[in-house]
Amino acid sequence: MNQTVLKWLEQTVKTHTDKVMLTDENSSLTFGEFDRISKAIGTCLAGKVAPASPVVVMSGRHVITPAAFLGVVRAGCFYAPMDATMPVSRLNQILKIIKSKYMLVDRAFANVADQLDFDGERLYIDEIAETPINETLLARAAEQLLPTSPLYVIFTSGSTGVPKGVITSHQSLMHYIDAVAGVLDIQENDVLGSQSPFDYIAAVRDIYLPLKTGASTVVVPKNEFSMPVQLFETLNRHKVTTLCWSVAGIELPAKLGGFDCGKPEHLKKVCFSGSVMACKYLKIWQEHLPDVLFVNQYGPTEATASCTYYVVSEKVDDSTVLPIGKPYENYGILLLNEDDTPTAPGEIGEICVKGPVLALGYYGDAERTAQAFIQNPLNPNYRELIYKTGDLGRWMEDGNLAFHGRKDRQIKHMGHRIELGELEKTAAEVEGVSQCCAMYNKDKELLYLFYTGDATSKEIVLHFRAVLPAFMVPRKLIRLDELPRLPNGKLDMQTMKNLF
Repeated sequence: MNQTVLKWLEQTVKTHTDKVMLTDENSSLTFGEFDRISKAIGTCLAGKVAPASPVVVMSGRHVITPAAFLGVVRAGCFYAPMDATMPVSRLNQILKIIKSKYMLVDRAFANVADQLDFDGERLYIDEIAETPINETLLARAAEQLLPTSPLYVIFTSGSTGVPKGVITSHQSLMHYIDAVAGVLDIQENDVLGSQSPFDYIAAVRDIYLPLKTGASTVVVPKNEFSMPVQLFETLNRHKVTTLCWSVAGIELPAKLGGFDCGKPEHLKKVCFSGSVMACKYLKIWQEHLPDVLFVNQYGPTEATASCTYYVVSEKVDDSTVLPIGKPYENYGILLLNEDDTPTAPGEIGEICVKGPVLALGYYGDAERTAQAFIQNPLNPNYRELIYKTGDLGRWMEDGNLAFHGRKDRQIKHMGHRIELGELEKTAAEVEGVSQCCAMYNKDKELLYLFYTGDATSKEIVLHFRAVLPAFMVPRKLIRLDELPRLPNGKLDMQTMKNLF
């Protein structure tokens, strides 16, 4: 068999058949049970679906969902997860792009499926999970897979309002998981606490690290992230050693005073990604868990989850700004100027990624793929694609990469170039500001600051005036109970724009 994720699964099942692989609040699956369900689903699909076809999976945040994903893969196909809690209009956009003839559905979401514009065959996961296994059929399907075959399509927000389906291959995912497992030293006795929805790119760590290493994953109930006492109790009950969470997920227990009542007793390593960490919250984690390894990750879905990492070896304080670090193994990073020339040492440029970890492109969208995945302008001699992230970075003297926000968040106001991330960093220094987001209304030429917390507008403005030029002081400050977020945890910029 070619080196695909099925190879990992088959090797791990041999040595960990009876070990629990996945646990949720209601049930668990051993590696052997996971293998059996994936084979049953794969047998059903392999008798129906042409190899290398997309199969939509609309299932819940429970242990059967990853088994359904791997069932699709066993059929020689690739999966496209959908979150049933999204608006029907959004789900229909995804279906229109993916054009799948088959949809695996969690019976709990049958009513959602009824509302969708889908004229293919609907298969209920609990039913096809009982399909008699046909090893010959599965072997024939697996032979069709190559390391470069698509593994999944993850849909992300598009600037045009149409979601983009990022296609990731087996080899890209395997390179990333190999790299993360090495940095975090994931072993078979590790237990991961899963935060991310299974249709989100960050969930690949919770699914595939166990497949590679024999570790286990516990699916943490979603409601517990706003109840840190229960959250820590769950982590302790399951002896969770490893968290790979969004920055928001790490910050929230510290904001809500979770460490006043206890702490995760078995935790050994924590990696976080998705946005810039406010170190006043990371400091709280460090103070209560001084022996835990903390790793800051950075990277887009188009480069298979994360492309750089920084091991936080120093004790942070409220004003610390973490670098995003160095490239993971099998990732290459270059910084380019606007004219696609290399930046000078110490200068800010656009972060570009290269290597075998790049996505295969955007599903069904050759035009956007060609715009985002381009020939390396520094290499005129042979085909070498890079992905332009739209993020800005600078190489530091110690060889780490510093993050300088997004290109589209660098604005020109009153004749001055302003990085909106600098305004957010300044606001975060104010006692009583929990979260914040700076935005610019170009039509009105006004700087906005949305924030949560007990600080008053006057306190924030006075701090800005004390540390920044007058042209960088936000004119409109809007306090919210919570900053609006998309299902993947990132800030919902459009909702805030609607408040202009």
